[in-house]
Amino acid sequence: MKKVILISSLFAAMAAGNATADTLLGFKVGADYWQADTSGTFANVGTAQPDYNFDSSSQGSLWVSFEHPIPLIPNVMVRENRIKDDFSVASTSGKADLSNTDFVLYYELLDNDLVSLDVGGAYKLMHGSYRFETTPIVETEVDSGVVMAYANAMVGIPGLGLFGFADVMAGLNETSVHDFQLGLGWHFDGIAVDTRVRVGYRQFNFDVNDFSGTNANLTFDGVFAGVELDF
Repeated sequence: MKKVILISSLFAAMAAGNATADTLLGFKVGADYWQADTSGTFANVGTAQPDYNFDSSSQGSLWVSFEHPIPLIPNVMVRENRIKDDFSVASTSGKADLSNTDFVLYYELLDNDLVSLDVGGAYKLMHGSYRFETTPIVETEVDSGVVMAYANAMVGIPGLGLFGFADVMAGLNETSVHDFQLGLGWHFDGIAVDTRVRVGYRQFNFDVNDFSGTNANLTFDGVFAGVELDF
């Protein structure tokens, strides 16, 4: 009888463990629309940096993340950021393209209805260019990367679905590069998919020297709105 009880207890514990693991497995996708103003300057190394006139333009981000219960192995997020703006200087026009992809590895230190905290590291891979509409066209590729620290924090109000959040990336090898978001969101529980709607402010500051052969001090900032689906 004792063996039966022991075996039953072991199966119950395994079932509970599997149920917990299922609740900890997560797959998220999301998108943001960002209305950003642009300011700053850039130039090839060794040349003067003129004052550019930039247009305000819409930017966007798409991301996907996977979270799991395996100890020591980090969770993964990949985020694609479209960051482009037209400019003019003297009688010349062009486009500054600082689009990039974030590859993020992070750990969940806290995860409950009241507060959550993720920390880790990231690599921001630039894949843009500076393009001058001259004859012939002059274009300089921006294709290096930035190693960054990463943190995401959320504080919620249980029962209301309302939460505040901060998402921060800070450059390590390029210490004047940062990309952060601050805002409010609403969480809606679903049967198969949970939904989060977010609004806030985002700033991307790209202050570098001799990065892909260029110097730059550019800032994109403004309000954004987005949605995230949690499977």
